[in-house]
Amino acid sequence: MLHHVEINVSDLNKSLSFWQWLLENLGYKEYQSWDQGKSWKLNDCYIVFVQTEEKHKNVVYHRCKTGLNHLAFHARSREHVDQITEECRRRNITILYKDRHPYAGKEAYAVYFEDPDRIKIELVAPQ
Repeated sequence: MLHHVEINVSDLNKSLSFWQWLLENLGYKEYQSWDQGKSWKLNDCYIVFVQTEEKHKNVVYHRCKTGLNHLAFHARSREHVDQITEECRRRNITILYKDRHPYAGKEAYAVYFEDPDRIKIELVAPQ
């Protein structure tokens, strides 16, 4: 089982605003908080967001480069995917593959969207 994931972000406040509603909707609870970061935990796994140091901000993240491509989460149901999709639209969050939504993953009923640093997020309904 995964222990934790730590993600450096370009703008901590913007990222926390984005991730808090999503993670709490998925059942995560706030775990740790400090000046330069915050984490949420579900069961034994937690996700950490840390402000990127100024000296490292000149390298721009892109999911197609070497490194993290995306994070995929389990949805409770197809209705849950639809609920998150509507919340993304309400928040003006970029939904990816709109022309194939909600079957952009071929057989999986899912929504794909981006966080403020353009990390792709996938929310997949049970089969």
